Amino acid sequence: MTPTAAERNRPRWRSEDPVLGWAGALCLAALAFFLRRWHLGTPHAFAFDETYYAKDAWSLLNHGYVRDYVEDADKTILNGSLTGLFEDGPSMIVHPEVGKWLIAAGIKVFGMDPTGWRTASAVVGALMVLLMCRFVRRVTGSTVLGLVGGLLLSIDGLQLVLSRLALLDIFLAFFTLCGVHCVVADRQWLRDRLASGGGRRGLFWWRPWLVAGGVAFGLACGTKWSAVYGLAVFGLLAWLWSAGARRAFGQRRPLLRSVVLDGIPAFVALVGVALATYVASWTGWLIHADAYEEAFSNTQYTSYGGGEPWPTASEPDAEGLGEVAQSLRSLWSYHQDVYTFHSHFLDDSSHVYASKPSTWLVIGRPVGVDAQTDIQPGSQGCQAPSGSSCIRQVLLIGNPVIWWGGCLAMVASLLLWIGARDWRHGVAVAGLASTWLPWFAYDDRPIFFFYAITALPFLVLSIVLAMGHLIGTSDVPTPRRTFGVVVAGSYTVLALIAFAWFWPIWTDALLTKSEWNARIWFLRWI
Repeated sequence: MTPTAAERNRPRWRSEDPVLGWAGALCLAALAFFLRRWHLGTPHAFAFDETYYAKDAWSLLNHGYVRDYVEDADKTILNGSLTGLFEDGPSMIVHPEVGKWLIAAGIKVFGMDPTGWRTASAVVGALMVLLMCRFVRRVTGSTVLGLVGGLLLSIDGLQLVLSRLALLDIFLAFFTLCGVHCVVADRQWLRDRLASGGGRRGLFWWRPWLVAGGVAFGLACGTKWSAVYGLAVFGLLAWLWSAGARRAFGQRRPLLRSVVLDGIPAFVALVGVALATYVASWTGWLIHADAYEEAFSNTQYTSYGGGEPWPTASEPDAEGLGEVAQSLRSLWSYHQDVYTFHSHFLDDSSHVYASKPSTWLVIGRPVGVDAQTDIQPGSQGCQAPSGSSCIRQVLLIGNPVIWWGGCLAMVASLLLWIGARDWRHGVAVAGLASTWLPWFAYDDRPIFFFYAITALPFLVLSIVLAMGHLIGTSDVPTPRRTFGVVVAGSYTVLALIAFAWFWPIWTDALLTKSEWNARIWFLRWI
């Protein structure tokens, strides 16, 4: 059948050797892991919210559920002691457990110290670079552009620093990108099947890529609930792409046929599997639900704004419920309490590094993770002149070349998606919209720039798509192609230079005050 205009314009490069593509992506991922693993144990401290997630992970690993910890537990752990850290009762955690189980895996292998609790983030951060290479390759059809996309992601400071901390957001970003990749792969899978005449009367009950996407989105939601927006947006896109495919291949009433033939199977494969995966991610909690019931039943959890008393197995309306059903019932009560926390408890609090989402894409307010601000000359190798001092800092800040360039590219993507109906730019726009715009509904509470890590891959995708347009689809040397290659190459080199320049404030390196000031371009970056 006749391909769509967007597919006719899809770049076709001659260097599409799959071995070369995978080899390049694996090399980039290996380099990314080396940079993230470098001096991973510094600073030797609980940096920012590591104080919650590292201890939660250790408790999951050793008790099967998260317990409350004693006062001065951080100091005790950093001094090398792991005894007497936790109370007997469970802790009312406010985020799901997938990311904390991954942190626990690193602790299991490398121990309960900064290197141990950060290892999982370094591994997943490097895997995200590999995934980005393959994702951009799938969207653009170009191995070269795929490798450029992976390179740009690997040299961004926000992605680098989050890959060197035991926070949840790098896991959220990885699983979200994986889910989107699977939905895009399903688009191509469905079109291939329609082109070959597969499917009984055009009905495809088994869509393996959507099932994989459901697992990925379920794990993303099992890390942080904010992933549900991406699931909703790309679930809708999967259906619209199905209708577009049926129209492209000449089927009558494609929208109606897509509702009946694609909508239900896609919903089960994507949303149903995501829900099942999410519930399964709570298995450890469900096994120990009795501990939570004992701690929180028959009391109102007023710390988070008030909630209904938890049900117990002894209540009259619980009679006849099996153990599994009762545990699920308690899990639902837990979710109600956590929703109350996220909806109300944070409204009146504040934080020095909080920022509005309207400033995130232009890096309006980065987050200071750790800092030593007055290291005297002669101490720790400081060679500052007399009267000055040195600084060590870990700053959660993106690579300005990538973020600011991504903003410009995203404007072009919006225009090309609407004007040229190019689905590839639609992926970038929908990805940014689903990971960034929902936060505007919560800007009356403390939220932070690093939440935008889930939006970063779509900014990078937009940049790479712009490069592809500049270079063109032909391999024949032309002035336009030469111009495009020069612009794309110069931009990539500039991003690499910025990466080297900001490296010290991403990795706790020693700087003199003047060297540090040269990297802090705006007062709001302090």
